[in-house]
Amino acid sequence: MFLYFTQIRAWPLAALLLFMLAACAGAPRAPDDATDTASDALAALELRNGGRLGVFALDAGSGRSLGWREDERFGMCSTFKLLLAATVLDAARQGRLDGTAPIHFSDDDLVPHSPVLREHLALGSSTLTAPELARATQLTSDNAAANLLIRKLGGPEAVTALWRASGDEVSRLDRLEPDMNLLPPGDLRDSTSPRAMAQHVARLFTSEMLVPEDRERLREWMVETGTGLARLRAATPPHWQAGDKTGSAIAPLMPNKTHDVAVFWPPGRAPVIVAAYYESDAHHAGRIRAQDEAVLAQVGRIAVAWAGD
Repeated sequence: MFLYFTQIRAWPLAALLLFMLAACAGAPRAPDDATDTASDALAALELRNGGRLGVFALDAGSGRSLGWREDERFGMCSTFKLLLAATVLDAARQGRLDGTAPIHFSDDDLVPHSPVLREHLALGSSTLTAPELARATQLTSDNAAANLLIRKLGGPEAVTALWRASGDEVSRLDRLEPDMNLLPPGDLRDSTSPRAMAQHVARLFTSEMLVPEDRERLREWMVETGTGLARLRAATPPHWQAGDKTGSAIAPLMPNKTHDVAVFWPPGRAPVIVAAYYESDAHHAGRIRAQDEAVLAQVGRIAVAWAGD
């Protein structure tokens, strides 16, 4: 009798608790006012400039995030080289490739925009180690260096598999440079989402994906990189440190692509990671347009203001 009575009385209470837990788990988390304001600013920025803008910002300390078209796919262009450099450092550390062995190259390996390898060949040098190639890839976006590393890792599919193993289920590498930049609308090859890229980069700097020595080396390379000073990093507060990896593509019949992935290190805090991908309203022949880079600079200002000092 007692047991039966207890079960009858306890069941409604248990059911109520389960219902409350389910309701809490299913309830969407209300964004804070700063996130609402920043999201509205990103939407207005896209509307004002035309084209398509994708952004994801992540405060690695608090877990707060800010997004606009954050789950849409964009062609990575050269932003993938940040992930590639990290993959090479880890592969050398794990023994999947020899980080001290010379990797040979020749004029046959050169493709458009290969400044480091072209200079080495002009000086009579035809070998670099994998970490040296990774540094060239990150700092100067050297396309031939990137291709050598991709092949050394087993090709684009093998690189993608390594990214999957690291927890990135979205970013994919399908081709070598420079073909990977040819992405008509709707083509999924060589693409990522702003959220996936930012989360991948966050893991590089806030988890044990890289050993501390490689993490610090990658950070130094990003800070030393000078190609994105007019993009996201234009918003860097004087007392913050920042590094980035840019990506760009100007191809006939396709919108211009102006991208940037940056890590901001506020003093005494976990980093703030921002991935921004901007496709202009149409194809514009010539060089990278200042107004397109200015869009990313404004994204940086919005993200920094959102993150707070």
